[in-house]
Amino acid sequence: MKKMLTLFSSLMISLNVFAQQGSMGLDEKIDQIFGNATGWFVKIIFWQIPITDEVGLFWVLIPLIVGATFFTLYFGFPNIRLLPISLKTVRGDYEHVEVDENQANVSERDNPDTMRIEGAEGEVTHFQALTAALSATVGLGNIAGVAVAVVIGGAGATFWMILAGLIGMSSKFVECTLGVKYREVGEDGRIYGGPMYYLKKGLKEKGLGGLGKILAIAFAILCIGGSFGGGNMFQANQAFEIFQSVTGGSESFIQGKGWLFGIVMAIFVGIVIIGGIKRIAQVTEKIVPFMALIYVGAALVVIFMNYTLIPAAISTIIVKAFSPTAITGGVLGVLVQGFKRAAFSNEAGVGSAAIAHSAVKTKYPASEGLVALLEPFIDTVVVCTITALVIVIGNLEGLYQFGGTDGATLITGTNQMLSGVDLTSFVFEKNIPNSSYALTIAVILFAFSTMISWSYYGLQSWTFLFGKGRSIEMTYKIMFCVFVVIGSAAKMGNVLDFSDAMIFGMMVPNMIGLLILFPKVKEELANYLTAIKNTNE
Repeated sequence: MKKMLTLFSSLMISLNVFAQQGSMGLDEKIDQIFGNATGWFVKIIFWQIPITDEVGLFWVLIPLIVGATFFTLYFGFPNIRLLPISLKTVRGDYEHVEVDENQANVSERDNPDTMRIEGAEGEVTHFQALTAALSATVGLGNIAGVAVAVVIGGAGATFWMILAGLIGMSSKFVECTLGVKYREVGEDGRIYGGPMYYLKKGLKEKGLGGLGKILAIAFAILCIGGSFGGGNMFQANQAFEIFQSVTGGSESFIQGKGWLFGIVMAIFVGIVIIGGIKRIAQVTEKIVPFMALIYVGAALVVIFMNYTLIPAAISTIIVKAFSPTAITGGVLGVLVQGFKRAAFSNEAGVGSAAIAHSAVKTKYPASEGLVALLEPFIDTVVVCTITALVIVIGNLEGLYQFGGTDGATLITGTNQMLSGVDLTSFVFEKNIPNSSYALTIAVILFAFSTMISWSYYGLQSWTFLFGKGRSIEMTYKIMFCVFVVIGSAAKMGNVLDFSDAMIFGMMVPNMIGLLILFPKVKEELANYLTAIKNTNE
């Protein structure tokens, strides 16, 4: 451990020098070189299908939307029909349900004893697994991304965002059920799971072992890249930006010292992630409700301070969802913005959440699948919708006018244009003086919780590729902490674009697996529902 701490300290000192050189243009040069080398991949993942002269649809959204719609119909609207059971499961009402070994689906490579261990053991509770996964999805996108989507697509984008969140619940149910079903347990009782395992083991059961290995390796590589970038550097970068802004902007005491902010953040991240999923879950089960209370509480205050505008806001959202008037790209433009924000926010179908949910203490895989379907509901239907209402109400108050394809909007009576988190913060500040400080705390907590959960996603993929062992795991954790500092200190737009592309690239192997293995989920759901029924009789 002393050697690890010494190495970490040396890296921090080196990054201090790197950050200072960055001000002379080193980070821009690295960014440019990296962009030239990886731009082709980013263009492929985020290639847009032209719909109108003004609107394009990211092709990666099509399999996510089609897959979510198919799962919703195939499983008979589990997002609605099974919601009561989901809530009871996450509360622990069905913990007494015993596993029926005669119904256990034993894969070719598992023996019955292993399956009993997997069924009886786990590392976290249903609630902890849910908060760990939520901490990775509830983040800056719920604050800044929603504001951009509503400004570009108009208030009606909120309607389609909610719809996408509702059908995304079905995708989360499928992938997280499979995550638990095909997980592996180590000799020390630690759980290893996620798309890597159900792609490899599940497709082998279908006689597609070669394809399964290729897809599993591809997913793991993409997940590692995404964990360093979108799940780490982007979060650290944005947390530093808003902290710098609220402490004085260009006059801030921390101006140009992103490396210092990054080191502090890296220390806190390191303390948590070294403890593994149990420590991560212990932190997220406390921090997720707390940060939600801060942000959602403040947003609800803004909404109810303008309660007379609530009916008009809801009416505007519904009417504009189907009205092409004065909206970029017409109805299709509104739909695209709403679905894009929902997909980018809750990551349903991407497969990332299945890694966290796989570590749950459960006896039936479908039980955690039902818990997981709550995630898009909380993330998109609740949190994103609340943000959208704040933005729409701000518009109805006359604080600003929607407009601008870049997501910026003109502040009434000024020449100032605001977008993203700045726009959300502006509405908060206008209604609740000094609330920008609370928003800053929320953003930093969002960033921190996202980083610690994505560190687990990346670590699980890392061990899948390179093996399980303390030194192998510690290597990844140190690298992850180093990237926290890099993300805070450097401006690397192309690096972050590439990492975002890797996150959505995860969808390709994952969705192929889901569309092949979904009948297994139906079997697991039937087993769980039967067990509940038999126990209650």
